[in-house]
Amino acid sequence: MIYLFKHFLNNLGYIIVVAFLISRLPVFAQIIRKEKLSYISIITLGVLFGGLGIIGTYVGVNVKGAIANTRNVGVMVGGILCGPYVGIIAGIIAGLHRLLIDIGGITSLPCAIATIIGGIISGFAYKKSTWKNKWLYGFVAGVIIENISALLILILARPFHLAIDILKFIYLPMMFANGAGIAIIILLTENIFDTEESIGARQSKLALEIANRTLPHFRRVNEKSLNEACSIIKESIGAMAVSITDTTRILAHVGAGADHHRVGMDLVTEATKRAIRENKIEIVNTKSEIECKYKNCPLMSAVVVPLKERDKVIGVLKIYYDKENSIGHRDIMLVKGLSQLISTQIELSKIEHMKNMANKSEIKALQAQINPHFLFNALNTIVSFTRINPDKARELIVNLSTYLRYNIENENIFVDLNKELEQVKAYVQIEQARYKDKIEIIYDIKTIKEEVKIPSLTIQPLVENAIKHGILKKEGSGKIHIKVKEDKDKILIEIKDEGIGIDEEVVKKIYQGKNKAGSVGLSNVHNRLKRIYGKGLTIEKWEDGTRIWFYIHKNVKEGTP
Repeated sequence: MIYLFKHFLNNLGYIIVVAFLISRLPVFAQIIRKEKLSYISIITLGVLFGGLGIIGTYVGVNVKGAIANTRNVGVMVGGILCGPYVGIIAGIIAGLHRLLIDIGGITSLPCAIATIIGGIISGFAYKKSTWKNKWLYGFVAGVIIENISALLILILARPFHLAIDILKFIYLPMMFANGAGIAIIILLTENIFDTEESIGARQSKLALEIANRTLPHFRRVNEKSLNEACSIIKESIGAMAVSITDTTRILAHVGAGADHHRVGMDLVTEATKRAIRENKIEIVNTKSEIECKYKNCPLMSAVVVPLKERDKVIGVLKIYYDKENSIGHRDIMLVKGLSQLISTQIELSKIEHMKNMANKSEIKALQAQINPHFLFNALNTIVSFTRINPDKARELIVNLSTYLRYNIENENIFVDLNKELEQVKAYVQIEQARYKDKIEIIYDIKTIKEEVKIPSLTIQPLVENAIKHGILKKEGSGKIHIKVKEDKDKILIEIKDEGIGIDEEVVKKIYQGKNKAGSVGLSNVHNRLKRIYGKGLTIEKWEDGTRIWFYIHKNVKEGTP
């Protein structure tokens, strides 16, 4: 009996090695993630674990015509880890094999039946157990199936006295070996995946930390910013060198080999071209594979990972090391996660750039609205004042110059609030000179000590709208109130006019984002404010005229989308 114990322990070693190799299959990752297995995967696993059961039979020991073995270990591990279908397939394969290799043997039939029942029992254990207690269910199920096997031998094996003798020798060793063997293999498998999850978590954390540090450098992609990003990556992961390329040339290279792996050089490594062409990770294990023409290049191995924008490869991230065959699974996991984060950052930076361009194009649209008639009338007004009031004419020339310079030269998305108000006042004085007493402007501007940024060309279009579509369209004169007031971390800006009042249909179109004749300026300002602050203009009736107001936030600076 002691000999059998030793033999079973030795056999378990072989089974553990084979089970470990099976657990390396990619399909096991699906099992851990609890994904649904395909029919092909189920059949493949069933055959593999059935084969493990067959190995258990062949390495068994002949005891008075019976085979003392660890067949049920392979079958039940398959069922408990991979599901009932795998267990049943493995049980049928290993059970039929046991029957066919020793047809008429004293324990062939009961052992074959027990093995098939073991596959079924393992399916129940799979459904009842959790990932953390599968080993316990495995041990109990292993003990149960050996008792079922012993019972079947007593019932079916003949002569009866020989069946009793066989069980005296094999019952305890087989019950212990199979129960313990199942539990040990499941525990080892759990430990392997727990370790991989732990490594994956650490690598993911490191990738996120690197991504967080490199984020500012991907907002404006250029040679300097990419070099800074490469430096951070190199420092964080302890690589020999880090490089970023597009699909044809090197964009940045930091670390060893920077003297000859220079920015602007064409790509020469076939692995890099293949990674771009086939959109897959390439492992370069030897110096010859790097294909560097520089004789003393210190770079010996590398991981090449595609960088993508949406589904299109736009370049690669290359991590270099100073030893051949030094790329491990951890390195691949880290670089793969890092490339995904960098790809996302590049894509977001382009989106942000496009938003900024859109903002600037909207400013251009407002600048383009400078009406030639306004310039003509303003100049005529100035000419008339040169005869009767030269000082006023000079003042208006300065105002017109201020107004035009602000509109023509300014392309910034954000400007200082005081600059914006200066431009508004210049515009107002020109219009007041033209229309004399018809327009009265009342300023209610509170002093704000700190510098506050405001989206460019925001207030003037509202004042222009109040003059053209409010005051000038009514009989007699009218007032326009311009209010700027600090409210905690926000600034209230309000334009009220005593004009004819804005049409509700126009307001509706503005809120819907549909431009209507005469409301292009209002729609433009509303859309930009909404995109920047989340809320645009509030437009409402006020007495007989119109009240338009909005808030700007002090902490929103230039460059905010």
